[in-house]
Amino acid sequence: MQKVVFQDLGRIRYQEAWDLQEARLQEVVGRKLHNRSQRKADKPEIPQSHYLLFCEHPPVYTLGKSGSLEHLLLSEADLKAQGFEFFKINRGGDITYHGPGQIVGYPIFDLDEFFTDIHKYVRYLEETVILTLASYGITGMREEGYTGVWLEATAQKPKRKICAIGVHLKRWVTMHGFAFNVNTNLSHFEHIIPCGIADDDKAVTSMEAELGYTVDIEEVKTKLRTTFAQLFEYEYADARAMKQPTTKTH
Repeated sequence: MQKVVFQDLGRIRYQEAWDLQEARLQEVVGRKLHNRSQRKADKPEIPQSHYLLFCEHPPVYTLGKSGSLEHLLLSEADLKAQGFEFFKINRGGDITYHGPGQIVGYPIFDLDEFFTDIHKYVRYLEETVILTLASYGITGMREEGYTGVWLEATAQKPKRKICAIGVHLKRWVTMHGFAFNVNTNLSHFEHIIPCGIADDDKAVTSMEAELGYTVDIEEVKTKLRTTFAQLFEYEYADARAMKQPTTKTH
């Protein structure tokens, strides 16, 4: 069974978390290449390990590599004046918002050790959130043609997106991940066209908005962690037990 190191980074600036993701990705790719060379030489391999990082960010907008800058509705001066950061990044997808009250998850998994199917991987990310929502009596769903987790329209509300997903892979090792609105300030989505979706029949929501009360975010993190392990069929490892190869990536 695969081992995953879980780290709750707390509230962390986006650039710092991105740098940490890159470092962890290099570690995982390094172990992968080390084991590949060991296998060819018929030498012992070291166990692969993976990471699951949770965090919250100070208010920040991120634009994926397939996104349009026109979907950011604030000028550079307005961003600074209102205290928002902005980054163009290498994940898929368009523009989204990260901020306090939102659980951002960064799985850094070597999919060669799970399954090499990016569509299945994204479905598993969605399913983790859908199952977590179900434990609070919220019915999450997938929307055809879009990634992420949605809530069905009602007589009073349009379809609502509660979790955005955008990923990047290097040698089948994942980074970036999902942004799950728990107690998120939804007014900050008004400064962008979220995920580039301008349809009048679609909106953004949070658990707090749906349930009518502030949700225990630590409890949600625990449920997510448990569901991740069940879906991907792994165990959590002690970070102190990690072994690092000396092989450099290319």
